[in-house]
Amino acid sequence: MKAMRMTLDQLNRMPADAFVAALGGVFEHSPWVAVEAARQRPFDSIDALHRAMVHEVETAGDERQLALIKAHPELAGKAAVRGELTPESTREQSGAGLDQCSQQEFDALQRLNRTYRERFGFPFILAVRGYDRHGIIASFEARVQNTRAEELRASLDQTYRIARFRLDELIDA
Repeated sequence: MKAMRMTLDQLNRMPADAFVAALGGVFEHSPWVAVEAARQRPFDSIDALHRAMVHEVETAGDERQLALIKAHPELAGKAAVRGELTPESTREQSGAGLDQCSQQEFDALQRLNRTYRERFGFPFILAVRGYDRHGIIASFEARVQNTRAEELRASLDQTYRIARFRLDELIDA
């Protein structure tokens, strides 16, 4: 089910709790980002809203940033297999074809998920829009070679891309 679209003007005029309800899923299982952004209204563009939300994450501190990263599901991981993804993650992973993996692709993703989590302590995050299964696996294989610091930064940057895609799906400019 696709989320209901709204205008930026409607978002700006909503009570704070409605704003958080509307945007609480933009950052995976982290409605605190929307709570903080609500205090900065009104926004004159989706760009301004996105920048405010990114700023909240960037200034939240290492512990909260890591919790945000850890809130993301693994790609084609156990939550996907059990049907426990958020509607947003389900749409994104399905759109990239992760629900249609061959057994070989699924096994590769499971191995990469395990290796990545053991190496870095958090799930691999990739804004999968525009990728197919082969591109996702190739990106995964390349990034698993990075340092933890590089992957923390990459994970946050990918989280911001995901958030922007989600905002664009929710808000009419």
